[in-house]
Amino acid sequence: MINYKQLNTKDTSVSRYQLKKCNDIMKIKMNKIAIVGCGDVGSTTAFSLLMSNVVSELVLFDINKEKVMGEKLDMEHALPFLNNVKISATDKIEDLKGVDIIIYAAGFAQKPGESRLDLTSKNLKIVDELIPQINMVVPNAIILMITNPVDVLTQRVFQLIPGAAGRVFGSGTTLDTARFKYHIAEKINVDPKSIHAYILGEHGESAFPVYENSLVGGQKLLDFPGVTQEIVDQAFKDTRQAAAKIIVCKGSTYYGIAVAATEIVKAIVGNTQTILPVSIPMLDYYGFSGVSLSLPCVIGKNGVERVIMPELSSRETEDLRRSVGALKKYI
Repeated sequence: MINYKQLNTKDTSVSRYQLKKCNDIMKIKMNKIAIVGCGDVGSTTAFSLLMSNVVSELVLFDINKEKVMGEKLDMEHALPFLNNVKISATDKIEDLKGVDIIIYAAGFAQKPGESRLDLTSKNLKIVDELIPQINMVVPNAIILMITNPVDVLTQRVFQLIPGAAGRVFGSGTTLDTARFKYHIAEKINVDPKSIHAYILGEHGESAFPVYENSLVGGQKLLDFPGVTQEIVDQAFKDTRQAAAKIIVCKGSTYYGIAVAATEIVKAIVGNTQTILPVSIPMLDYYGFSGVSLSLPCVIGKNGVERVIMPELSSRETEDLRRSVGALKKYI
């Protein structure tokens, strides 16, 4: 057993392996995270969290107890290669007691030919059933919504838990933004992490890119060598079509959203103050209220800690208005 308080990096009797193990353990704050709904998206998100070493206790909740027990056992067999994590599986809401972060992935998935908004009525019913029960058991937990239509469901949770702005939010356009960066980077041959651009608004058909404030290597996106309006427009088109293509090919999307959710959790657990475009209830932002959609937000230990409102062009303001209008039809 290593005494971490007494560990001295100058002590040559301590191996580098022990130091690394110590550092890995110290990076993990004691936190308990629950995945509510362990279908493809929920299970993949759970595994992504394990691989990222950001969770100390993981609760898998699903109404299908047999499946979730299988997921638990399968993940436990990976633990000898990872940091030690306590994993439990349950179909009882009360077993969520003590959870710090809820990742809500319960509901029906998008099928070929469906839009995200086509899922509204059936997934709202599940939210209306589960969220009040969850809030009774863990009234202070941060709730990250990743089920589609994520903006509509996020707004409903906010209605069910008044005053929860900040600790209730959705993954929003975090994945859309990642896709957009990837498709731009692919076309101009740079690292996607070197592209600073956002997709805002609805996680759906009315999402829009913010061109005016997009940067590559400190230069405005449209001024960067090799970048044309046609290239950026095609990257956005590829972004919008990505989910439908994946669903046609393999039935559903889950790797991208799992990693996006993990990055959001990292920002919460590490209190990193990372800026990500997540779905939040609009509270007189740009003059709009009554819907949830994505704006750049500072993510920290309390969830959404600040909302960033970038300057929008007249075209982007109109795009935002269109997003608000599209979502209000479903609220």
